[in-house]
Parts: sequence; C-alpha cells; structure tokens
Amino acid sequence: MPLYMDIHTCEGASAADVAKAHVADMEVQDRYDVEYKKYWFNESCGKLFCLVEAPSAEAAQRVHLEAHGLAAEKFIEIDPELADSYMGPSPVSSAGAALLPGATADTQRDTGVRTVLFTDIVDSTGLTSRFGDDAAMAMLAIHDRIVRDALRGNAGREVKHTGDGIMAAFISPAAAVRGACQVQNGLRDHNGAGPEYPVTVRIGISAGEPVEQSDDLFGSTVQLAARLCSQAEPGQILVSSVIADLCIGKGLKFIAAGECQLKGFAQPIETHVVELVC
Repeated sequence: MPLYMDIHTCEGASAADVAKAHVADMEVQDRYDVEYKKYWFNESCGKLFCLVEAPSAEAAQRVHLEAHGLAAEKFIEIDPELADSYMGPSPVSSAGAALLPGATADTQRDTGVRTVLFTDIVDSTGLTSRFGDDAAMAMLAIHDRIVRDALRGNAGREVKHTGDGIMAAFISPAAAVRGACQVQNGLRDHNGAGPEYPVTVRIGISAGEPVEQSDDLFGSTVQLAARLCSQAEPGQILVSSVIADLCIGKGLKFIAAGECQLKGFAQPIETHVVELVC
C-alpha cells in the first residue's frame, strides 16, 4: 500500500491539540483501510507532517475530514525505505508524536490523562503445572500476538510485559476499551476453534494522571488498573466508573457492577463491566 507524507499549516495549535487530532484519526482510520503511523509537529512555525499508509491520498484525507475536519494541504507519496530520510529516524511517544533526535519519552512527551490497561492470563501457574512449560509458552505466545495486534489497531502502547500479561497505555479511553474488546473477541474466536490449550484472560482498565518515568508508568492509576484486572472474572473487562463516563457517546456499552473494595484503596471503587458488542 502507498506511503504518504501529508502537510498541514496549523498556527496556534498546541502539542495537546495535535495529539487529540491524531487519536481521532486512529479511531476513524480502519473504515478507510488507512493507518496514520506517526507525526512531526513544529509548534514554533505551525507546521504538522503526518506519515500515513493508505490506498490513496483521497482515503487518507477522508480520515482527517471525518475525524476532526482538519484537511491536509498536500500529500506526497514517498518510498517506504526513504521515509525516515524526510524527517530523520525517531522514536514515537505514546501519543504518536515523533520525538526529536536524542529525546526519550521521559524528556519529551505530552502530559495529562492516560488510560492504563492490564491483561492477565487466567490460572497461568496452574496451566504451567498441568501442561508443562512448552504448552504455557505456546499459550503466552497466542496471548501476546492477540494483545499486540489490538494495541497496534487502537493506538495503544505496550508499557511492559508482566510475565503472564501485558500492561499498556492509551491516550483515548474509548480506544482502550475497543482494544480490550478486540482482545477478548480474538481469544473467543481462537478458543472456539477447539485448540488443545485454550487461553482465557481477564482485563482491567482505569484512567488518570500516572507518573511517567523511563517509559514506564507508576502511581494510583496504574495500581487501580492492576487491581481491577485481578478482580475481573475470566473473559471479563472490568473498568472504573471514570472509563464508563469518558466513553459516553462512543457507542460502547457498560453494565454497572457495583462497588469493589480493592486492596490499597481506602474507599470502594465504582466499577462497570464492558459489554462485548464491539
């Protein structure tokens, strides 16, 4: 599929504004078989450059128009092998922004609310004991593939592997919930085929302002997501009420699950279960 660099003039826009627009693009792009990979933003001169893989420049432009209405002024088709030569090779922040040469996500990043997601393979220790290390590694590989596919498809960033699960971060709460649904639906399809070793996971999601350091996240938002994950039933996605509130109007369905007294939290936490219809 062709690779394009598009160009915007967006004087007066902030890094946070651009990050929100990029997330909006990612929520729409699958409808047009488009993938916005990363962007470069020069705030001082109001220029934005997006790297996008699309069947055509028109398809890429339609994503912008539907997502936020900010059309690109120009699309330039480029050779994939030469993509980094346009702006220089660069890592990407959790928001999709290309970092400046020599920068890290700890020294240059957008700040603010993050949605944190944990997955956990149900009874991983028992499965290893019953079926052996080789079977456990095969199940883990299935889990990792399905979770990472969901992260790529929903603008998620893998923060770290926990041994029997993955911790991930999202800018968009709705994208996190859709990613979690994709994981559970993917595992349901896998298990429905009658594999020798089915894989079942529980998922927990919370949102807040975690502390970010050395590409890792810390703080009560992370702890809450981990506790929600451990509280969830097998095959379930359990979220805080904040997630449900932030997803109003996004076409996602939640079922009130009542208050949970979670370890480390003085007050009970209002929880919801995601209805797997996405």
